[in-house]
Amino acid sequence: MKPEVSAFRWVPHFAQGYVRDLRVRWALEEAGIPYEAELIDGAVQSSDAYRRWQPFGQVPAYRDGDVEMFESGAIVLHLAEKSEALSPTDPAGRARMTTWVVAALNSIEPHVMNLVLLDAFHAGEAWTVERRPQAEAILAGRLEALNAWLDGRDWLEDRFTAGDLMMTCVIRELVNCGFLARYPALDAYRARCEARPAFSRAMEAQLKPFRESAPA
Repeated sequence: MKPEVSAFRWVPHFAQGYVRDLRVRWALEEAGIPYEAELIDGAVQSSDAYRRWQPFGQVPAYRDGDVEMFESGAIVLHLAEKSEALSPTDPAGRARMTTWVVAALNSIEPHVMNLVLLDAFHAGEAWTVERRPQAEAILAGRLEALNAWLDGRDWLEDRFTAGDLMMTCVIRELVNCGFLARYPALDAYRARCEARPAFSRAMEAQLKPFRESAPA
């Protein structure tokens, strides 16, 4: 069977292009693996059947006839095992790819989301006056280190891997607020990754059902 990836049929405009099935779609596109999207709505999301596939009711979930999985990072690592387009085949190269996927999710993403969620859901609230500078300072420390690592490099290692895919999906959350522009090497790296044809195909695949299902 073709791999199946769960995705939302529609989300509000601010979330379009950022839902995490994009990560899995991009990995599948890079690997050249055809797949089908299982589009869900709120009713499906809360159903017992879907919760047996994804216990938290989130997207993406994934299945391919051999495995059923959830969590975008785990799915991308699974796909990287199948495709040299996403990972070197030697143990050392594969270990570095895995390290960067985990670094994106553990060392960078929590601090990115601290800032993004403040702006998306709590803008203007009094308590954020003190909290936002703290969140910015912690995030800045991580991004400065990543920017320094990428200075003079095209990719996190010597070629594009799933580590670059995951890191790009994390840091692109900071484009609209202008925060990423403070780090030229990092922003150029993000643009370079997003210029890959597989990213464009994955993005269009996510956005198409949103356009078709937009509320009247």
